[in-house]
Parts: sequence; structure tokens; C-alpha cells
Amino acid sequence: MHLFGASGHCKVIIDIILESKTFRVESIVDHHPKYNSIFDIPVLDFKDVETFEGKQFIVSIGDNDSRKNIVAIIDAIYLTAIHPKAYVSSFSIVDEGSVVMAGAIINADSKIGKHCIINTGAIIEHECVIDDFVHISPNASIAGNVTVGEGSQIGIGAVVIPGVSIGKWVIVGAGAVIIDDVPDYAVVVGIPGRIIKFNKRND
Repeated sequence: MHLFGASGHCKVIIDIILESKTFRVESIVDHHPKYNSIFDIPVLDFKDVETFEGKQFIVSIGDNDSRKNIVAIIDAIYLTAIHPKAYVSSFSIVDEGSVVMAGAIINADSKIGKHCIINTGAIIEHECVIDDFVHISPNASIAGNVTVGEGSQIGIGAVVIPGVSIGKWVIVGAGAVIIDDVPDYAVVVGIPGRIIKFNKRND
């Protein structure tokens, strides 16, 4: 398989793949490579989309927008990577392209969409719906029956109470406590969470 993105996030995904012993990483591809190799895996300059079409990939970029843009241009077979020290309920779904880091918990009847990041120690409780290109940061806790819309980022150590709906392309700041629904594109910080602005997007 191959990775797209030669960054620190890439190093964590390599570690997951090595620990899970499921695939071998043949190369890492990057638009502007800073290294010739990472952990003895060659880093290649991305120039030709067709070279990688139909091959097995994970997009190893932490930025949600960038992951979405890469997936839009490369018609690849997208894999998942789940660390063996994560817990994923057999009644839950982790869709293609998503990665689940060490210590993360995904409980029963939750659905993780495509190309998501469930980062180190994050908790997704029962019956949650996490849409595509979402990043749940380290040690964030998502209680039961929560929905998180496309492209949203839940910051480090943030807490979302049960039943809350978070819109698409929302940013929840580190340590925030979300007790009410959050509309699309909002930036929310604090305890309890309050909206400080809305980001502009052309979706």
C-alpha cells in the first residue's frame, strides 16, 4: 500500500500499520517532499495522478480539507488502519480511508465515515454518527447519540454531551464542553461552548 502525505501524522499511521501487521507500506507520496525517506520508506514527489490510480492508499494528512481534496483527485482503493490497542465494537463501522489511533474507543452501533481520524485516546460512545473527513482529536470524548458533520474537528480534550448534533466543517476548540447543537461552519470554544465566529467556505 501507499500513503499520501509525509508529515508527523504519516509517522503515526506507519506505526499503526507496522503494529497491526496487515500491510506493507511501499512508498509515501507528497506534493512537496522534505525528506527522501521516513522510517526507511521512500518518499516520492507526487507528479502524476494516473501513476497511483487503482492502488491501495491511506491519505496521511491531518488537515481535513486537504484529505478531501486529495481523495477527489486520486481514484484509489482506500484502506483503513486501526491500531491493535484501540477498541472498536464489532457492532460499529469504520469506513474506508479512516484511521483509529492507539487507545481510542469506538463503542457499539457507532458509524465512522470515510477518511476520518479517531486520534489517540479519543472516545466515541454508542450510536454516534461521525461523517466523512472528521478529525476527533486526542482524548476528546463524544457521548452517546452524537452526530458530527462532514469535515468537523473536535479539539484535544473536548467533551460533547449525549444527543448533541454538530454541523459540518465545525471547529471545536481544545477542552471545550459542548452542551448544545452547533450549526455548520461555527468555531466553538470554552466551557460551556460558545460560538465565536463562523468560517466561510465554498462547498
